[in-house]
Amino acid sequence: MSTDTSLAPPAHPAGTPDPVRPGSPELRALLDRISVDADVRDRDRVAPFDQIAWAKEAGLGRLRVPVADGGAGASLREFFATLIELAEADSNVAHILRTHYWFVEQQITAPDPDSQARGLALITSDKLVGNGFSEQGGRAVGLSFDTTITPHPDGGHRLNGTKFYSTGTLYSDYTQIWAAVPDGTIAGAVIPIDREGVTVEDDWDGFGQRLTGTGTTRLVDVHVRDEEFFDLGHPDELDPGYNGAFLQLYLQAVTVGILRSVRNDAVAWVQKRSRNFSHASSATAAEDRQVLQVVGEISADVFAGEAIVLAAADVMQRAFDSVVDGAPTPAATEAVQLAAAQAKVAIDRFSYATAAKLFDVGGASATQRIHNLDRHWRNARTASTHNPTFLKASAIGDHEVNGAGFPGNAYF
Repeated sequence: MSTDTSLAPPAHPAGTPDPVRPGSPELRALLDRISVDADVRDRDRVAPFDQIAWAKEAGLGRLRVPVADGGAGASLREFFATLIELAEADSNVAHILRTHYWFVEQQITAPDPDSQARGLALITSDKLVGNGFSEQGGRAVGLSFDTTITPHPDGGHRLNGTKFYSTGTLYSDYTQIWAAVPDGTIAGAVIPIDREGVTVEDDWDGFGQRLTGTGTTRLVDVHVRDEEFFDLGHPDELDPGYNGAFLQLYLQAVTVGILRSVRNDAVAWVQKRSRNFSHASSATAAEDRQVLQVVGEISADVFAGEAIVLAAADVMQRAFDSVVDGAPTPAATEAVQLAAAQAKVAIDRFSYATAAKLFDVGGASATQRIHNLDRHWRNARTASTHNPTFLKASAIGDHEVNGAGFPGNAYF
């Protein structure tokens, strides 16, 4: 692999037999460690290779793997609560792991025992999996790709194409690629990123979530072994199950973590602010009832956002349980798609404004680049762009009024 970045990742640490668990002192210590200088890394564009290595060493990638299989056995509520805490510590680190955790969900519900065993072995060895799904080009966003995966006369398959929005791949050991098959179907492959023909470029230039490695992955005649290849079928026939909703609710959890960081910075700024305006109602910001009102509004929005995400996680748990029990139903899928869509529409209605309120308590000095407080608004706004809020809202309305179903792909 050729990695186009001035920063080289450190050697990956060996896996640990006992992963951190939700609510544990070990998890708290890890999150505190990750949070140190998160604002400086974002400001100065210092890639969090060390922080990802610490997460791997602690077995954080195994949160959802059953205890019997070497994981922490977290429920979906516990998982999303932990994810909010991780995003509070560093939203870039949380976002980097998004498609890894989706890969975990795929494995713990995989119907084929051999495939599941291979996937779980990769996860429990504390390897991380990035992605190569989306592309930039003329095709509609969804399950339509210019990247191809074709049979090779010497065995296996070959991958060719260019992917963008490859969040997390820069920091990962493997990547999951989706591509078009000559017969009109689509297929996937999970391959190591150091395989010949794979190039990962650190060229993401979005104004937010700057360190997620959400850039280009190039694939030039990349060999795919038979056991690494899997059919996905025709795009129109795919059922995203609860996995599409998982991907979308993940972003809302990241946003809520960002808002928790906004609250923390607002409190810290007011506590340290030694002066106030001459025409204010009190001498210090910490005594100013109007300033305290703004901090209270921020805190209330954080509470609301977290409650929304965890309520949707409970709906998702029921859908997950139905899959594990071998009796998944369209109703369970529809319920979790609705809940995830409602969560996004609701949280997007206040998240940007809540992030901007930080400057109402900070004054002009809070806008100085050295403080990098604008990162919260930038990060929340960037996370929200993965799917337009108005499309979510219109789909919810169509469902409520006309009984319409939801789009059958993970991009909704």
